[in-house]
Amino acid sequence: MRLSGTLSGKTRIGLTIASIAILLGGCATRGDKLSETNRSLQDQNQRLQDELREARAMLGERGNANQDARDLIDQYQIEIASLEAQLNERDRTIREFGDQIDNFDVRLDPSTNRALANLARQYSDLMSYDPERQMLRFNSDLTFDSGSAVVKDSARTTLGKLAGILNDQAAISTAIEIVGHTDSEPMSAATRQRHFSNLHLSTHRAVSVHKVLQEMGIAPERLIAAGRGSFDPIVPNNAKGGTPQNRRVEIFVRQGGYVPAATHAGVTEGSIEIDRATPPGRSHDVTK
Repeated sequence: MRLSGTLSGKTRIGLTIASIAILLGGCATRGDKLSETNRSLQDQNQRLQDELREARAMLGERGNANQDARDLIDQYQIEIASLEAQLNERDRTIREFGDQIDNFDVRLDPSTNRALANLARQYSDLMSYDPERQMLRFNSDLTFDSGSAVVKDSARTTLGKLAGILNDQAAISTAIEIVGHTDSEPMSAATRQRHFSNLHLSTHRAVSVHKVLQEMGIAPERLIAAGRGSFDPIVPNNAKGGTPQNRRVEIFVRQGGYVPAATHAGVTEGSIEIDRATPPGRSHDVTK
């Protein structure tokens, strides 16, 4: 009985130790899980803090970008205001210039107008005068031989008298624009060799009149020569001829269109003095 009791006590002690070991093992397992959970939470916390820093950095960048955009908008608004001020100033200048044009008398001096009208009446077979357009119209068939750009002697005489009128003090500020015209009749082979096309022929005739007026004393700076060929007819062109009205040289007299170069010499613009009378120096280009 005593042995049995002793064994029973030992058994109880063993059971107790086994129970404690089981309890400790369970606690260890639970502690591992808690540690794992803790590490997971720490990792999540670290990740969230990293994302928060990135979000704050992005917000800062956007804030800087927004500020840059606001600064750029402010700059544009300043530039727009400056441009609007310039446009308003330009508009004012244009209005003033328009008022000056409206008030500017472009009509020829009455004495010049009468002299041109009288000249046209004296040589009515050769020319006519349109006072509204301030234009003399020369009949090309009487001014030049067919296909030629050489001014006839009879026309030279009339052009000499015209030069006398245009060189009078009353007309000395006028500019003279000479425009040649042809019809659309095809050129002969011989004429084409000299003038290439009707446009060239009309230009060559205008240049010939320019040369004659210059020889008669008109300053070349007052003269302009151009050709329109058959592109500005008075009546519908006929390819077979029959439209002499379109073969003509027109001379327009522009009041106030010429200012002597001497008037411009030594003009001061701002702080720079400009000598308009002396052409700029340039080196000779042997390739031209």
